[in-house]
Amino acid sequence: MTRKRRRLLLLLVCGLGLGTAAALVLTAFSDNMVFFLAPSDVASKAPHNGRIFRLGGLVEAGSVQHLREQEKPVVHFRITDGAAAVAVSYAGILPDLFREGQGVVTLGALQPDGSFRASEVLAKHDETYMPKEVADALKKSGHWDPKAGAPPPASTWNTLAPKPGNGG
Repeated sequence: MTRKRRRLLLLLVCGLGLGTAAALVLTAFSDNMVFFLAPSDVASKAPHNGRIFRLGGLVEAGSVQHLREQEKPVVHFRITDGAAAVAVSYAGILPDLFREGQGVVTLGALQPDGSFRASEVLAKHDETYMPKEVADALKKSGHWDPKAGAPPPASTWNTLAPKPGNGG
């Protein structure tokens, strides 16, 4: 084998090894990536049962129910983005800032019955903060135009109807 062919063969083997390593790394990352979805995204294209993702929006007014199951505190509530709502259950103690009409981001998976089982609940940290994903979902659904000012009060989000001409 000539020197030129050995170099070419070495380059091909290195390229194949590097490509295989990159494919394995990307496959591992895709299994561990956590996507954000709004309730309207879940309603239109629900992820597979058991797939872990973040669900964000506002806690729908009047939907919070505190229960005890097997001696553990369990909370059932609904998250809305103004266009759709998803039932959520969470076993554990909620953050101090959790309340109706406030923005939350939950981590968990969709159950076979269509409800969302949260393993973690994150509440917003002050009255002006809104997670970027929640703001994007409100813009996408036509419930908020940042050029027109601040978002509507959180207490009205479960009763919002898209404004005419906002694409919602």
